[in-house]
Amino acid sequence: MSSKRMFVMAMALVVSATSLMAGDAPKPTKATKAKKDDTEGAAKVSAAVEAKEAEKAPHLTIVEPVKDFGVVAKGDKLDWAFVVKNTGNTDLQIISAKPGCGCTVADYDKVIKAGETGKVTAHVDTTNFAGPIAKSVTVETNDPNTPTSQLTIHAVVKPYVEAYPAGFVRYNMLQGDTETQSVTFYSEEDDPFEIAKVEVPGDWVKATVTKIDKDAEKVANVGRPGQNQYRLDVTVGGPEAKIGPLADKIHVLTNSKHQPDYYVSLSGVIRPTIRVEPLGINFGEIAPTDNGATRIVMLKSNDLKTPDHFVVTKAETSTPLVGATIKPTPNKGEYEVTLQISKDAKPGDIDGSVKIFTSDKINPIVTVPIKGTIKTAATPSASK
Repeated sequence: MSSKRMFVMAMALVVSATSLMAGDAPKPTKATKAKKDDTEGAAKVSAAVEAKEAEKAPHLTIVEPVKDFGVVAKGDKLDWAFVVKNTGNTDLQIISAKPGCGCTVADYDKVIKAGETGKVTAHVDTTNFAGPIAKSVTVETNDPNTPTSQLTIHAVVKPYVEAYPAGFVRYNMLQGDTETQSVTFYSEEDDPFEIAKVEVPGDWVKATVTKIDKDAEKVANVGRPGQNQYRLDVTVGGPEAKIGPLADKIHVLTNSKHQPDYYVSLSGVIRPTIRVEPLGINFGEIAPTDNGATRIVMLKSNDLKTPDHFVVTKAETSTPLVGATIKPTPNKGEYEVTLQISKDAKPGDIDGSVKIFTSDKINPIVTVPIKGTIKTAATPSASK
């Protein structure tokens, strides 16, 4: 048999097999066609419903997302109500309006009806800024397409009145001491600059203003050329000053039309001249022979420059039930005062104090209260 004849026979067999396979495939019934049509119909209905629901949604439109105030005087309060509109067809809910650093949100409309407008009011205090600023508010809404949007206030803050080297004074001092720091005021105003008045927070702050007449004493390359400069000397401390942190402001009133008020921040701390630990002694219920019948009060000078100037001279108790002795430690300006229950002390309550006499001018006498109850010492037979 020739190869050509064999090829023809093989092709015939392939065609025959394909026909048989096609004849065996099940033909679609009417029920199958109906089920397919129902599935396709349901999918189309679902897609239509979803499209219709998508059309029913709020949409946030910000009329003016950026407000530029231009050049403003340092200390100005910038308030702006950003107008927002709901261009959707359901209620727009403002979930939150979160301000960035240096900005606060005064108020905002929580629900805006379809087609209506609302406001987000922002506030910026420029007292602590200088130069270009950009303060933002992030608005979160139920808008499905734009859940978050940003509002921004721009400005260039110009200090028409400023202090050199800084607008603050800081102190770290002992009670009773006084310290003076100075700042120089200059201005960018066209009219001659003047300081009209200075208001201090208390008697423990003294402020003196001096106009600088000599050019050699003026701060160079600041303010408008030829403008007046003033030196403010701030003295803090004295017997009126209280122990603790300092956090106040000095109010400087000027003739500046742009910046009439200037506040100098006053910060730092006034420390006690000496440290006493503990501030009170309670022996509890104690027998004269117990280990706890001895307690120690530590006194240490807070003067870092001359701690050895501090001396404890004597200690006296107000009750005969407790005695007191003093001794210096190896550390300069540090003393131990030992309180000891008297060996012959009778049972009863201790209610007294120890007076510790020192060389400190602010605290020449330190009084530490003493409490406790003296009990009868246990005998060997009683302890078994």
